[in-house]
Amino acid sequence: MAETALALPGRTTRRVRIVTSATIVIAVALAVLVVPPLAQLDQQVVDLANKLAPPSPAHPFGTDDVGRDLLLRCVYGLRVSLLVGLVAALTATVIGTAIGALAGAFGGWTDRVVMRVVDALSSIPHLLLGIFIVAMFRPGVWPVIISVALTHWISTARIVRSEVLSLRSRPFIDAAISGGASRTRVIVRHLLPGVLPQAGLAAVLMVPHAMWHESALSFLGLGLPAHQASLGNLVQSARGSLLAGDWWPTLFPGLFLIIPTLALAGLAGAWRDRINPRRKSELML
Repeated sequence: MAETALALPGRTTRRVRIVTSATIVIAVALAVLVVPPLAQLDQQVVDLANKLAPPSPAHPFGTDDVGRDLLLRCVYGLRVSLLVGLVAALTATVIGTAIGALAGAFGGWTDRVVMRVVDALSSIPHLLLGIFIVAMFRPGVWPVIISVALTHWISTARIVRSEVLSLRSRPFIDAAISGGASRTRVIVRHLLPGVLPQAGLAAVLMVPHAMWHESALSFLGLGLPAHQASLGNLVQSARGSLLAGDWWPTLFPGLFLIIPTLALAGLAGAWRDRINPRRKSELML
C-alpha cells in the first residue's frame, strides 16, 4: 500500500509532464504551419518610427531595432530553426543508424575501423567542426543542415551499434542464421527493426540539439544570412538592444528556443520510459 501511494505522485507528475510537453509541441507546430500562411504579413516590414517599442497590444512582443514586429519574426524564426533541426536530425539519424548497424552487424575489423573513426571524430568539439564545415560554403540553410548532420551522427552510431551487439546474442538471431538466412537478411529483417525505437528516440533528442547548434552558428554570423529570420539571428541582432536596457528583443527569441527544447525533451523522456519498462519501474519505486 505504501509503495502504491509513493508511485501515484510520480505517475501524476509524469502525466502532467507529458500532457504539458505535448500541448507545447502541438502549439509550436500550429504556430509554424498555420500562422505564416494565415497572417499574410511581411515579417520584414520596417517601421523606423516605431523601433524598439516595448510589448503592447499592437505588438505583444514589442518591436526590434528597425520597428519589425517581434512576435511575427519569432514565429518565422522558429519555423526556420525547427526546419533546420528536423532535417538535420533526420539526416544525422540515418547516417548514424547505417554506420552503427554496419559496425555492430559485421564486427571484426569493420567494427574496429569504424569505431576508431567515431572515436577520432568524437574528440573534436561539434561546434568547432561545424564552423569548419559551414566556412566552406556561402551562408544559407543547407550548409547549416549539412554541418549539423555531419557532426551529430556519432552518438546515434554508438547507440545503434550497442543495440545491434545486444541483439546479435539473442536466440532468434541464431535461429535465423541456422535456418539459412543471409547476413543481409538478418540485418534488414531482424537487426534494423530492433534498433529503430532507439534510433527514433535519438532523432527526437537531436532536434533541439540541432536547433541550438543552428542558433549558435547564426549568432556567430556563420549560419543563416543576417536578413533571414532565425532564432539565432534574432538573438544576435538584439545584443546592442540588450546593452541599452531593451530586454524584449532578446527575451522572446530565447524563450522560443528554450520552451520547445524542454517540451521535446519531456516527450523524449516519456518515449524512453515506454521502450525501457525496467527503467520506468525503477523510477516508480
